[in-house]
Amino acid sequence: MAGIAVIGAGTGALAAAARLAVAGHRVTVYERTQTYGGAVRRFERDGFGFDTGPGLLPLPAVYRDLFVKTGKEPLEACVELVQVDPSARHVFADGTEVALPNASRAGVVTALDEALGAPAGQRWGDFLVRAREAWDRTRRPLLEEPLWDDWSVLAAREPYPAVPHKRLLRTRRAGTLAEVGAWELRDPRLTALLEGHALAYGLDPRVTPASAAVLPYMEHAFGTWYVRGGMRELARAVYERCLARRVEFVFGAEVTRILEKDGRAVGVELADGAVREADFVVAPGSVGGLPARADGEVAPQQGLPSRLSVLLALRGARPEGTAHRTVVHTVDRDGELESLFGATPSVPARPTVTVLRPDDPALVPDGDHEALTLSAVVPAGAKTREEHVDALVAVAERAVPGLRDRVLWREVRTPADIARETGAAGGAVPAPALAAAGGRLLHPANSTALQGLFTVGGWSHPGGGLPHAGMSGALVSGLIVEGPRFRGSQ
Repeated sequence: MAGIAVIGAGTGALAAAARLAVAGHRVTVYERTQTYGGAVRRFERDGFGFDTGPGLLPLPAVYRDLFVKTGKEPLEACVELVQVDPSARHVFADGTEVALPNASRAGVVTALDEALGAPAGQRWGDFLVRAREAWDRTRRPLLEEPLWDDWSVLAAREPYPAVPHKRLLRTRRAGTLAEVGAWELRDPRLTALLEGHALAYGLDPRVTPASAAVLPYMEHAFGTWYVRGGMRELARAVYERCLARRVEFVFGAEVTRILEKDGRAVGVELADGAVREADFVVAPGSVGGLPARADGEVAPQQGLPSRLSVLLALRGARPEGTAHRTVVHTVDRDGELESLFGATPSVPARPTVTVLRPDDPALVPDGDHEALTLSAVVPAGAKTREEHVDALVAVAERAVPGLRDRVLWREVRTPADIARETGAAGGAVPAPALAAAGGRLLHPANSTALQGLFTVGGWSHPGGGLPHAGMSGALVSGLIVEGPRFRGSQ
């Protein structure tokens, strides 16, 4: 039995703590704030409730596995999972709309043909077939296994089987998402649908590798899910599973230093000077003071954007048949990308806006009100102004007519709020690990150059997103329990 110090109570850290405790270790979690969950938080006021982090859960199998491996009660006994249908409604720049069924390739193909005209559905369906091949090639190394020692193979290899395209008398294959859209989908609305999956993670589709095709594939293949009561309920369930496995939590305890002796992590030092010894230390990949990594290791992702969210308390009931999620695509794609990823990043004037409208009585005071969340990608550290908030509301009115007239009050969540809650510089939000692109979108391995120190969560392998955070906990647990020969779930 080893003593293990876990720094931070983010979702990945909680997943690691629960698994390590079940394996018989003494686990103590030191969290600098007064609560658990990292970015998975909730804002409440006047009987309204809002998720301030992820609003939906893809790939719930990751958390089903966590609950199976850490106790007798399955995930569904601890939270109510609801499959969202339609998966999303999309409003494109030309005003065209389409609602895409959840986890149904045939249904999506039919919906796109009916909304956009043939052969839009067939083109998207064919793309999903190719995306599945990219998923099959990368699923284990990018989600289920520790990062390979020869990770440069992943960095160099493009797993997406792009269609040959004749361009300027040469045959070329798409290497970026933007090229996939232009050369294979050949419809600006389908391109917006594709690029929106990258933009949601703060990735520039013009340089994001074609391997990011796995992002829409995950959604279509495994569905999109909501946790009744809000996504914070998932964090609560994982936290309570940790308590049931006798994980100790110390809140309001900021770790300022990882203690080292003879080339090994031996504990942590807190802000008040207290020293806590440990046989292993598990830290978030974004924590300061990690040892320098050896030459040739993956460097942490840099320059990723943040989020601006507007929480709206509305008078009037949620209309029956309303989609849980609506994506209102920008009318100025080039302007949005230049604002976010240009030489001098700024908040886009006309951003792509995601509108979340959960059908959940737990989030409203009564049936005559609605809780609605707007979000858009903005540069990390951006100083948002009232005009930026108004722009999000104006864009959302393309999908929710008369929205402004229904607002009782609004709460704004900025990159500074994310930075305060997660500790990430500027409130940056990590993206999932992706193959190709020279390794630029990989994340550092969970093991580190300092023996006994491991990293967990969105800023280490396999990257950002709720499923990836949960899997990072599984990987760290496996590396500690089974040692460096651990090769992931079978």
